[in-house]
This record gives sequence, structure tokens and C-alpha cells, in this order.
Amino acid sequence: MQKKNCMSPHNHMKTVRINEMEEKMPEQADHTAGIRPFSLHEALRYGEQYLRDCGIEDAASDAWLLLEFVTGIRRAFFLAERRSLMEEKSQERYFGLLKKRGSHIPLQHLTGEQEFMGLPFLVNEHVLIPRQDTEILVEEALKRVQPGMRILDLCTGSGCIAVSIAKLALDIVRQVKTADFAQMNGRHGNTADGGEPEHTDSRRIITVDGSDVSSEALAVAQENIRRLGAPVRLMQSDLFEQVTDSYDMIVSNPPYIRTSVIEELSEEVRLHEPYGALDGKEDGLYFYRRITEESTGHLNPGGWLLFEIGYDQAEDVTGMMQSAGFADVQVYRDLAGLDRVVAGRRLDL
Repeated sequence: MQKKNCMSPHNHMKTVRINEMEEKMPEQADHTAGIRPFSLHEALRYGEQYLRDCGIEDAASDAWLLLEFVTGIRRAFFLAERRSLMEEKSQERYFGLLKKRGSHIPLQHLTGEQEFMGLPFLVNEHVLIPRQDTEILVEEALKRVQPGMRILDLCTGSGCIAVSIAKLALDIVRQVKTADFAQMNGRHGNTADGGEPEHTDSRRIITVDGSDVSSEALAVAQENIRRLGAPVRLMQSDLFEQVTDSYDMIVSNPPYIRTSVIEELSEEVRLHEPYGALDGKEDGLYFYRRITEESTGHLNPGGWLLFEIGYDQAEDVTGMMQSAGFADVQVYRDLAGLDRVVAGRRLDL
């Protein structure tokens, strides 16, 4: 497939325009050369046009997010002070980031962060950038969470799934705890201060582990655990190779892109996200087979197995889970109406 980037546009006029804009960038950022600085409004419009000419799909949004990242301003301030001049260092930095984004380096690699389930996650070139589609996996896992569960996230990457489940599942524990306490008070009368018991029964604590074969990915996950204060334990393992415990739920967003399709992905993905986190081997189903077959040795009776899948993999993954003895196998769709999650329960033995 022909490589596409802002230096290889679809027509000659576009090439000329981009080259001219790039040549102007350093001059416009150099105030000592007698070139006036840009106002916030001018810088944003320039950024939008530059990224648009580079073939960036969300040019307007990315230009704004980079301006916001560099200056720290919000929309309300921008609207009120749009004619304010940018500071010299901010302008130089903004133009530098625009040029990087124009070369199809992912926005999140430039800002170092991606929001997922309402939480800010550190990301870099060692992990997949968390995507909104994957939130469906977390939401379905949370629907099945019960106090005292042990949960494993295989192929944890940035840790976004494990951390989100660990933090949000605490709310479920608290709700159950509050409901039980209210029921107890109804039978035995209220406490003097009307408060909740100080300690949560250890049997109600939800434990979450995350596993990945990549030490670089685990370093990112560990930093996200530290930043977000999530009670998650990490281990380095090739799937279940180093896993010794049994769990009540296993979740995974494994590599599932067919090898032959990777070259067709956008430059942001195929050139800047880790190949090993994308490649699902020849048919894209390699890791689903391994995890499904090996999971039964690490799932407690009645335990759940949940996968994120590609839009065209529901039938295959559903079939292999049913063949492995999983019951109640269901497919769940994302906000675009595409098959995104398969979940099934291990039959009691």
C-alpha cells in the first residue's frame, strides 16, 4: 500500500502548499526575526489548515487539543481572549507539535495521555492507545462483578482495563456494603452516629491482577496504577504461562488484527503502536484460541470469560467458547452497532 503522509499528498498543489507552510513555521516562531507572534485565534486556524493539508482526519479537533495542551487554556478563555498573542515558547512548541502530528504521530503520543472510562491514562509507543470501543468490555465486566471476586486482565497493556475495573468495582462493593448495613439497621436499629461500619469484610474485597508479556507495557501500567491509586497487581507472563491463581472473571483485549491487514491500517496505528499488540496471526484468532483453551484451568466454576473482538469475529469466538464448554455466551455491540464483546460463563463442574 502506498505510504500516505503530509509530505506525499494526493496532488502537486497540495504538496506546494504544505511545503510553504512548513518553511514558514520556524520563521513565525522566531520573534527575533521581526515576525510578529500569532494570536491564539491565528495559531489555531493555522494549525487546523496545516493538519488538514497533511491528511489528518480530525484536524480541527487535534489542532485545538494541541493548543490546549501547550497553553493550558480552556474554550471559555479562548473565546474571550482569542486575540491575545501567544508567548514565544508556547508558539514554538505548538508549531513543533503540529509538525509531528502532521507526520502522523498519534496525538496521544504527543500529549502523553488518553482518557478512558473517565480516567486519564499515561500512554506511549509501548502500549495500545485506549479506545472508546474497549469501554464496552469494562462495562460488561462491571455488570458481572460481585463482592469478593478475583479478576484477571490478560494482555493488560497500559492497564486501562484492569485499573478501570479495580476503581469502579470499589463503588459496587460500597453499594452492596451500604445496602447490607441499611438492612442490618432495619433489623437491629440505627447506630448512634448513623455511619457505616469502619471495616469492609475481607470476603467482599475485589482483587484485580493484570498480565502482559511486555516489560515495557508493564512499566506503563505500573505508572498508571501509581497515578490513579488503583489496587492492581501486575505480573509478566505470556498469557497463562506464569499465572498460578484461579479467578472468577478473566477479561482480555488480545491482539486480533490479521497479519495481512496490518499494512492497511492508518499510519498512526501501524507505524506508532506496538506491532505485537496488534498482530493476531494469520486469521486474527490465534490468541482467542489459546486463551479460551487455557482459561478453563484458571477459571473457578461459574467464572466469566470476556473478550473484546473485531467487528467480524463474533461467530468464530462464540463458536470456540461454546465448544470449550462455556455457557450463556453472548455478543455485545459498541456504540456504532458493531459486534465488540463476547462473554461466556464456565459451567459448574
